Amino acid sequence: MRAGGPAGPLGLLGLLAAGADASQLQEPLRQARAAGTSDPAELAELADLEQATMLALRIQATLAAHRRREGELAALFDTASDLAALRDLDSVLRSIVHRARMLLGSDIAYLTLHDQQAGDTYMRVTDGSISRLFRQVRLGMGEGLGGLVAQTAQPYATANYGTDARFQHIRGIDAAVDDEGLVAILGVPLQLGDRVIGVLFAAHRSERTFTAEEVSLLYSLATHAAVAIESADRFAQTTAALDELHAAHDAITEHTAALPRAGQAHDRLAQLVLRGGDVGELTEAVGQLLGGQVAAFDPDGAALTATLTSAPAAAPTGIAPPSAETLAATRATGRAVYTALPDKQAGARGRLGDAGRWVCAVLAGQELLGALVLEGRTELGDADRRLFERSASVTALLLLLYRSAVEAEDRVRGELLTDLLSSGGRDPAGLAARGRRLGVDLTASHVVLVARVAGSPRQRVAALAARLAFGHGLGGEYHGDAVLLLAGDDPSERAAGASAELARQAGQPVTVGAGGPARGVAQVLTAHADAVRCVDALIALGREGAAASASDLGFLGIVLGGGDATGFIRATLGPLIDYDRRRGTELVRTVETYFACGTNLNATKQALHVHVNTVVQRLDRVAALLGKNWNEPDNALEVQLALKLHRLAN
Repeated sequence: MRAGGPAGPLGLLGLLAAGADASQLQEPLRQARAAGTSDPAELAELADLEQATMLALRIQATLAAHRRREGELAALFDTASDLAALRDLDSVLRSIVHRARMLLGSDIAYLTLHDQQAGDTYMRVTDGSISRLFRQVRLGMGEGLGGLVAQTAQPYATANYGTDARFQHIRGIDAAVDDEGLVAILGVPLQLGDRVIGVLFAAHRSERTFTAEEVSLLYSLATHAAVAIESADRFAQTTAALDELHAAHDAITEHTAALPRAGQAHDRLAQLVLRGGDVGELTEAVGQLLGGQVAAFDPDGAALTATLTSAPAAAPTGIAPPSAETLAATRATGRAVYTALPDKQAGARGRLGDAGRWVCAVLAGQELLGALVLEGRTELGDADRRLFERSASVTALLLLLYRSAVEAEDRVRGELLTDLLSSGGRDPAGLAARGRRLGVDLTASHVVLVARVAGSPRQRVAALAARLAFGHGLGGEYHGDAVLLLAGDDPSERAAGASAELARQAGQPVTVGAGGPARGVAQVLTAHADAVRCVDALIALGREGAAASASDLGFLGIVLGGGDATGFIRATLGPLIDYDRRRGTELVRTVETYFACGTNLNATKQALHVHVNTVVQRLDRVAALLGKNWNEPDNALEVQLALKLHRLAN
């Protein structure tokens, strides 16, 4: 055995230089021992070889440790570089945990963070976990290994967590650890100065002891990780602050850009009000300013108008009034609200941009006057929303101005109507002149309607009657009734129409009696008296909510309302009276005798001293003049009453 041979110290140095492992370094010694010797010189060489082998193994272990440390430092350097490049907190945390698992070669790595409000730590990120229960665990300060690390700011390691009595074992925490199958656990604090913000762990599912180098390595990684977490958190705060600054800048820019348009809108709406524009013009202007379609509705859902001469405005095609729920919501806040389109409208439109519309209540104090509806805009910036809400206020102003004008006009017209009905025909020329100034020609054909409601809201019905008569005549209150003087010559038709419209607006039945047609002041007074008798008769008959003229009521109007007997006689027997006068016949006398004889033909012919065929011929003529049902019970009663009144009158 020679020192420079393969089995000598120099050979061992060659093996070290070649990077041999421990078994390769021990192979020369094994071979020398296997050869055996009793030569004192060779035994001395064997002793030298044993000592050289021990030194070579120590050198090899030192070199391996240096190489491992060099690799760990390189890995830490790479980790620090990667963490410094990350800005998203979630990405930083996932990278920390994954690097910890890779560097220590553990089965699982995980990280908990401190919850300032709850005062404990919670599982934030895991890598290699298979247990849902484990990923949801929370640790109080001092509970379990992690709680102890967070409380003391010192690293702790255990080869077997379940049997380690150094930690406060909590049933929930132990159950989560068992569910994950963890045995050996190492935890190190994530510190920023003296403050612990979390704990970084590496764990194995089998029993083993963590070396001081592993503890140091994980601790170093935790130090870098804490700095990276703080940087990511500050970056997030800075980003949020920048976002707020950008939002504020955008809002200021939008507000600045909106100022000229807001000024133009204000000028346009102000000019519209000053020149007496109506709601239709306003909705059109607002639609142009906001780039959509705008409609105005009253609280009942009818289209609004604000002119003294035009009919109610029609809403733009396809726009429906707001629902009661939407109207209540915008009325409560006084602000515009966004709501879905009605199902039928949404289906008909089928466009994403028409998925909803804006609604704003039109308010005068607490009084709801109606609502504005805007379609075609799914979003409204603050400036446009304020413009829409201001338009609702302008709409309220127009409606109040309209109301004041109507009330003033109603007073003037109501005074003329009162003077007309109470003057007794005095100064007809003066009354006619006043009528002409209001656009009412009293010499033209008019009908008079008297409307009556049960209960207290008579003044409201009178106001509704005045509006209904506007442009067509006069309307107002007289002796507790609503009275209308309307152009026309069909009192029955006018009465039916007025009753239906007044009932709709008043929300309750309205009884209407009609008189006329009338021309001139004197006939208007007569027609009013007839209308009063008709409405009295309808109420006496229990027909509240109905409408009728004297001709509609027949003899019932005469009996119950004290109507015009002459008119009733003419309406019932006029054709017979005229026929007798022209032909010299006795049809009226024949009918009177026929009823007096109980409608018996033989008795009638004896009373008249004529042949029975003559009686039959006369009755056929009566049927031709009065109608074939003239002698049926209801008609016969009217004919008999007319005959008695005719006899009394002659």
